[in-house]
Amino acid sequence: MKYRRLGKTELKVSVVGIGTWQFGGEWGMDFSQEEADRILHRAKELGINLIDTAECYGDHLSERLIGGFLKKDRREDWVVATKFGHHFHDKFTRTNNYSADDVLKQLDASLLALQTDYIDLYQFHSGPDEAFDNDELWTVLDKQVQAGKIRHLGLSIAKNDNIHQTGSAPKVNAKTIQVVYNRLDRTPEEQVFPACMENDLGVLARVPLASGYLSGKYKPGSVFAENDVRHNHDQERVCSLLQQVEEIKQNEVPAGTDMAQWALAWCLKHPAVTAVIPGCKSPSQVEANAKAAELVNEDHPQAWKA
Repeated sequence: MKYRRLGKTELKVSVVGIGTWQFGGEWGMDFSQEEADRILHRAKELGINLIDTAECYGDHLSERLIGGFLKKDRREDWVVATKFGHHFHDKFTRTNNYSADDVLKQLDASLLALQTDYIDLYQFHSGPDEAFDNDELWTVLDKQVQAGKIRHLGLSIAKNDNIHQTGSAPKVNAKTIQVVYNRLDRTPEEQVFPACMENDLGVLARVPLASGYLSGKYKPGSVFAENDVRHNHDQERVCSLLQQVEEIKQNEVPAGTDMAQWALAWCLKHPAVTAVIPGCKSPSQVEANAKAAELVNEDHPQAWKA
């Protein structure tokens, strides 16, 4: 595994992290504590130390599974990132609440679920600019940083060209940006990444496998189960994406190289990107994702210098 400095947080994070939306039950399967434990244990064995979750991956369900693991492990070995702003009601159904009072309740609920006294990175979760431009929210969160419940603040932007929130990150003491970035969607390269590099913001690339379409496992015409979020994707667009994937596989992926590992490494080569946070459903998928680090050079601007 290779490691990088997560922007101004100065946290040392593995270039491949663990995304855990799947633990909330919206990616085609439900997870037991034992299954989550096996995935996270294998991740640790491979040198992965970054977990990204959220309050609305289930009703704090993903966080509870992670917390169940952390209480049996060394909490200090992990960089735990979670988010605030949504309330989960049912699969694929959420409402937003970014008010300062409610976010404090969400924070306490996340700490309880994660069975920890602090969150390493607490991220504004895909909210609109009106919710972001709320001084009371950031004042309250800054007090939580001072109190030690939060180590660092970050932003998970909904639109990957949101330069307003990215450019305003230093004003609210946010030190990281989480954004959709993959070979099929390079939008952040235009405005968001230059702003991140200018302000030394760490970047977490989410959906680095384009919802699994870049894994190489799916062909045009693939059908997803009703409890899989991809079932709700526009099927015409999915077909188009999968056709693009076939072309990329033929023209860009070196012979003998696993496509998913290539796609993760592709993201990590950008000088703004600190880490990728792909989801995984089994220890074997963790192993496959971790191997992407072998395809990454260590001359990155954020490479960890011991």
